[in-house]
Amino acid sequence: MIDTSAVDGPRPTGRGAARRSELFDELVDLLVAEGFAHFTLDDLAARLHCSKRTLYGLAGSKEQLVRTAVVHFFRRATAHVEGALAAESDPARRLAAYLGAVSAELAPASPRFFDDVAAFEPAAEVYDRNTRAAARRIQQLIDEGMASGAFREVHVAFAADVISSVMVRIQRRQVAATTGLTDAQAYAHLAELLLHGLAR
Repeated sequence: MIDTSAVDGPRPTGRGAARRSELFDELVDLLVAEGFAHFTLDDLAARLHCSKRTLYGLAGSKEQLVRTAVVHFFRRATAHVEGALAAESDPARRLAAYLGAVSAELAPASPRFFDDVAAFEPAAEVYDRNTRAAARRIQQLIDEGMASGAFREVHVAFAADVISSVMVRIQRRQVAATTGLTDAQAYAHLAELLLHGLAR
């Protein structure tokens, strides 16, 4: 779901690492549930039961904190998605598992969170990078399925372009605006279309 080699963000080591990691998980869960544009650092400190100084220890500003939290969200999601993928060996089930896991990871995120991400360029760039990495991963899975004979022959570059276009529209909130679907629901429908379209 994400190109982890190209992502920055907190990688706590040494003393206090466990608490910093726990705090980031709490921060991510809060922002995912409620969005972030309306929060001040004072609000976040109060909700997380910590000091502003503690938050400044994680990032130098609210903007940096939000971006780092969004990175953390996608890094955590990627670990879960890749874990679901690794548990499957059948090509069709691997593709279904991948898209299903992406949908499941996005499901807890509120529309307000995604609206705030879309409106905040540093966070939108992180989501965009994740979306494009996910599109490349799906292309790999289609290639695997065709090579094994599990999928019918398709023009992979065209299929990848269509998939990428839909995923970018999801990421930019265009699908939500035109269909009313959440990002998670849109991924679930994309998975259904892909699997039916690729089946022999």
